[in-house]
This record gives sequence, C-alpha cells and structure tokens, in this order.
Amino acid sequence: MPELPDITIYLEALEPRIVGQPLERARIVSPSLLRTVDPPLSAAEGRRVVGLRRLGKRIVWEMEGDIFLVFHLMIAGRFKWRPEGTRPPARVGLASFDFPSGTLLLTEAGPKKRASLYVVSGEAGLAAHDPGGLDVLGADVEAFKTRLHSQSHTLKRALTDPHLFDGIGNAYSDEILHVAKLSPFQLSTKLSDEEVARLHGATQRTLREWIDRLRNEAHGDFPEKVTAFRKEMAVHGKYKEPCPVCGSPVQRIRYAANEANYCATCQTGGRVLADRSLSRLLKADWPRSLEEWEAKIGG
Repeated sequence: MPELPDITIYLEALEPRIVGQPLERARIVSPSLLRTVDPPLSAAEGRRVVGLRRLGKRIVWEMEGDIFLVFHLMIAGRFKWRPEGTRPPARVGLASFDFPSGTLLLTEAGPKKRASLYVVSGEAGLAAHDPGGLDVLGADVEAFKTRLHSQSHTLKRALTDPHLFDGIGNAYSDEILHVAKLSPFQLSTKLSDEEVARLHGATQRTLREWIDRLRNEAHGDFPEKVTAFRKEMAVHGKYKEPCPVCGSPVQRIRYAANEANYCATCQTGGRVLADRSLSRLLKADWPRSLEEWEAKIGG
C-alpha cells in the first residue's frame, strides 16, 4: 500500500501536471471504484484543479467550486501518467482522467478491487474522510508521546493505526522500529521517555530519508515503481536475509493478513518472537533464540 513517502512523491508529481488544469473528462471503468453519487463525478468535469492535499494515505484533488475528489489507493492502486487520450488498460484499469497536459490512469492489479474514489462537496464533507492521525513529520516529541500513550497497543499496531498516526503502514513501520531498535510487539504505554524519544526520532528520520530517496529515484518524472518492497529496505520483506546492521537473519511474524519483519539481535535482545502459525505447529519446539531458530527453521 502506498504510504506517506509514496503519497508525497505522487503529490509532487501531480502538482505541475494537473494543478491549474481543467479536468476535461473522467472515465470510470470499474464500477467498484466510485463510492458516491452526490455530487456526481461529472460535476468535477470542466473545473480546474486548484490544489492537492494528503489525508493520511488518501490523495485529495481540490476542484473549483468547493468540490473534492478523494482517492484511496489501498494495497494495489497506482497512478500512471500517459499522453492525453490514453485508454485505461484492460483488466487492471479502473479509471482515466483527461487533462490538456495528459491523461492520468488509475490501475489496480489483482482480482480484489479495493481502491476507492469519493466525490464530496465542501470542507465539512472532506473532513469526514480524515482519519485524524497525528502529522508525524510536524509533531514534536511531546505530541508524539501523548498520542502513543493514548491507547495501549503493540508498537506495530499503534504506528499503523490511521486514527493515531498519519500515513504509516506495514512497510515503513517495520523500517521505523528497526531504526528505533524496538520490538514490534512492545506495548505503546510501556515505553520509557528515552524510548519514546528514540521512536519519535526514528519515525521522522526514516520517513524523510525515504521521501528523499524516492524523490531522487523519480528524477522529476512521474513515479512508476511504487511498491512496498524495496531492495534498500533493512527488514521489510527481507525474511531470512541478513540484517544490514548486525548480519542476523531477519525474522517474520504473520498475523491475520499482515506480517511484521524485525531483527531479533537489534530489536528484541536476540529473542525470536512467536509466529502464530508456526508456533501453533511447533508448540513447545518453538525456538526462543536465534541459535535455536537457525537450527530448527533456518536450516
């Protein structure tokens, strides 16, 4: 799922291409995309885009006449910038938006169409789509601490809760916790002031570094390789690969439809956290240290 760094780069790429331009035509290919009927999408046609915003992981187009288009790309939704009049591709195409400067395609790979578009009127209508998460790049350590301690969750869940923190998902939460040297299952209300400060710094540093990295990768072009799995990442998607800091094999915890990746040496004092599916299978034989893990699972 595109997260704060990816959404930031999308906004930077869209700004010179569509802001100030009229939306000439909007074509919806997948009926599941458009989630509202009043105002209709046609109400945005012929109006100029006067601004862009980010609401958590949502991209917002502000149109003339106090109309907003709210896009949530979910896991597999992606924007593609193409020459004007380009048709949406078969199977993965959801919609296209024609401007004098080109056509923006919205695609979604995979059979489950989860991406959404809402057309809303006025700031009050837009506010209903704001999950209310803290702006982590603008927050000082005290505001971060207050939000972190407001509910008792694991750090992994707290960082990815859009009502608590703004724009962080599965991928960057793994990277943040690795930089902070904190366990993904440590409780948010049990952190010391030093650990809170470490997590706050790691959050801001990680997100800013990835914004800069993705910006440099795009070279001013429209981003075409938006993905949650990047070879430069330290732990996310790197199960069994060596941690770039200490060389220990990266561990994985699977839960529901998600997973957490971490380094046991850097983050949990060498303790391997129980994976629900594997620990149920192995029961008492579940490895409690890296040495046992390498002997039983790592081969």
